[in-house]
Amino acid sequence: MKTIVTFGEIMGRLAAPGNMRLRQTRQLDVTYAGAEASVAASICNFGGKARYVTALPKHSLAEATMDAVRSVGIDTQYVLRTDNGRLGTYFLETGANQRPSNVIYDREDSSIAVTPASEYNWAEIFDGAGWLHLSGITPALSKNAAEATLVAAQKAQAAGAKVSIDLNFRGKLWKWDATKSARELAQETMRKILPFIDVVIGNEEDCHDVLGIRAGDTDVHSGKLDTSRYPDVARQVVAQFPNVSKVAITLRESLSASHNNWGAMLYEAATDTPSFAPLDAEGNYESYKIKNIVDRVGGGDSFAGGLIFALNTPELSDSATAVKYGVAASCLKHSIKGDFNYSTRAEVEALMGGSGSGRVVR
Repeated sequence: MKTIVTFGEIMGRLAAPGNMRLRQTRQLDVTYAGAEASVAASICNFGGKARYVTALPKHSLAEATMDAVRSVGIDTQYVLRTDNGRLGTYFLETGANQRPSNVIYDREDSSIAVTPASEYNWAEIFDGAGWLHLSGITPALSKNAAEATLVAAQKAQAAGAKVSIDLNFRGKLWKWDATKSARELAQETMRKILPFIDVVIGNEEDCHDVLGIRAGDTDVHSGKLDTSRYPDVARQVVAQFPNVSKVAITLRESLSASHNNWGAMLYEAATDTPSFAPLDAEGNYESYKIKNIVDRVGGGDSFAGGLIFALNTPELSDSATAVKYGVAASCLKHSIKGDFNYSTRAEVEALMGGSGSGRVVR
């Protein structure tokens, strides 16, 4: 496997303990993570090679973020340390039952937001790399970050690497052009980046918010999805961006904050073939029933990390197997506190094979 590069912001995550509300607690659990760092962590934990690129200030808290990233084997040699900007943070309260989780962002003027694209050494970053993964979160931070995301995609493509992007619409972040709404700014910006993308990852809300594509009359808040509509969503993505070879759509049915059904579809443009996972014994789509969620933050990133790892691993790379691997990896992440997925390849493959009882392994 060639090195997989990810580019984006890493932050301090300040979480209320357990299921407490932020206004209740007088202490916060501190970890460090971000969408693209979480993808890189998954890839390394599965046995792959990942290189993480970001911009960070020169102080000990920023160094702590790098300690977290290095601890799972991620290459950080091209992380830019700068005198400009600050460490972004986000505050999390974990929901339960009918109360949803809530995130408060504090990311304005972070180092990656104020660093121009020209500051990164793209030629060296993509030396020996076979893949770049991006997300729609980074370009939401600032005009500088949006331009850096676009340049990263262009430079990776020129270097011969495949490029994936998780659409990841975050309405709370798209504020850097006050003349446009969050959706308008996201659509305008992302449409400049998508012509350089090979693999698009998202959910039904992302496709609507970022691309204006809907899955028929599906209501994501109803707890029930009509999966038959999603191949057409993928076809519409490819019709708008013919450079896209694969479209992955995650299928989350939120019955409550503690109980989600989980699966995904991977659409192959060349053969017009959708592959769903997981499947029942008859080969029909049947979602994982995740009834006691420990932490769903990073669930989508763990899917992206699993999918990218599988697509870059010959014995896992066919679409049906790759989406099956990504979904199983993400299912396991829902049992792990924090943003990173610490599941191993063996654990993911065991779940793919039907070992989902949770019995003690002795």
